[in-house]
Amino acid sequence: MNFGRITLKNIIASGYDRSRLRVINPDGQEVDGVQCAASLGALENKLDLLILAVTADVAFGIIDEVIKTDAAESVLLIPGGMGETEASREPARRMLETIDDARRTTGRGPVFVGGNCLGIISHPGNYDSWFIPEERLPRTQKKARRSSAFISQSGAFLVTRLSKNAWLDPAYMVALGNQNDITHGDMVANFADNPEIRVIGAYVEGFKDLDGLALARGVRKATAAGKQVVIYKAGQSAAGGRAAMGHTASIAGDYEVCLSVLTQAGALIATDVSEFSDLFYISDCLCDKVVRGKRLGAVAGAGYDTVAIADSIQVGDFSMSLATIGTATRERLIAILKAKKLDALMEVRNPFDINPAADDEAHLLCIEAMAAEPDVDSVVVGLDPTSPMVRSLKKSARAGFDIDSPESIVQTLPALVASCPKPIVAFIDGGPLFDPMADQLMEKGVCIFRSSERATRALVRYTEARLRAARLRGEAAPGG
Repeated sequence: MNFGRITLKNIIASGYDRSRLRVINPDGQEVDGVQCAASLGALENKLDLLILAVTADVAFGIIDEVIKTDAAESVLLIPGGMGETEASREPARRMLETIDDARRTTGRGPVFVGGNCLGIISHPGNYDSWFIPEERLPRTQKKARRSSAFISQSGAFLVTRLSKNAWLDPAYMVALGNQNDITHGDMVANFADNPEIRVIGAYVEGFKDLDGLALARGVRKATAAGKQVVIYKAGQSAAGGRAAMGHTASIAGDYEVCLSVLTQAGALIATDVSEFSDLFYISDCLCDKVVRGKRLGAVAGAGYDTVAIADSIQVGDFSMSLATIGTATRERLIAILKAKKLDALMEVRNPFDINPAADDEAHLLCIEAMAAEPDVDSVVVGLDPTSPMVRSLKKSARAGFDIDSPESIVQTLPALVASCPKPIVAFIDGGPLFDPMADQLMEKGVCIFRSSERATRALVRYTEARLRAARLRGEAAPGG
């Protein structure tokens, strides 16, 4: 079970037609039901994609053969040791020179992804060329419509983000490795032209010559097309820059310059790995929503949550404002409290503390009223899983009082979120006991975070990016 064999099994398991697969095997024997060819020269047709899952010293020789025989349109270079170590830099330089010479003299030649590359998962292309076994990272589809692409120099960054949040579930996941040929700029520009992709995420360690500019142009192109690009730029410190050079042979460059250029191009820049995951996730969840302005409405059943929301509305230089509740909405919320016999306990304000005694229906009605307020642009809501009045458990001691009940907020909130043009972001602040509640809501398309401050800060950053992108496109925001 070496990396090549695992990759082959993943491609087969992804449903790719075995008759269109070939294994280059000197013995010529069938492997896992796939026909073999003894060499590249023995292939009956030119390959669309050649995956090299061999050691670097072997790969260098095969690359020369691929170029001379014009055997493949594209090549995935899985092996490390192709430019990220001192000993491999000269062979890598000669390899790139050979590739460039072939293109100059013949006007053709394959494109290369890698080296030191995990591979590519293309759900539209129906293939999975990663060398991570299914048992280590289940590839179960979580979203009805995949609309994002995830680009990363580090394969491990892709794997760990997906392992921690399967609901990221991108249509494409591309590991670039050393960028010996295909770069960040190439890939972002490619996905900017893809009408099915609405959100592009990228983990960047460093750039090849002039590719920082190419990436900025790709970001601006995507922004002009109404897409959101989320980037985490590693190598922010001198030590991080040296680590990037040793990992993927990347020159990290000046972080502040990079931050400024990419932000002005329209990118949403994450400051750390966790924030990247949050911003990529919320961007995908809310890509179809209308962001009119920065006026926030908030609802929660715990007083501390309302305080935490209010404390989190400013991130960096940008701040959302707590919306003013109009008379009609105030009267509507008062009526909800009165019907639930909560009017003697709570008063209407924003953020709105509806008390732990508020049940599932009270949560839903208050969210609906807050979202309908004309002066509210987006809503953050706490779903209060530990409240005894909320149907938040997979199995409750009270018969029928669980998340599968038709009255549960898990069953009623998704329809409201889907029909509302404004962003609604919810949080479930509780432990593993409430994972099934969060899982079901995420499966039904509700944007869920596990704490009030994470939900609010992610929405603040996303709102800032959406409003900036609208200005770059020359659109006037109708909200406040």
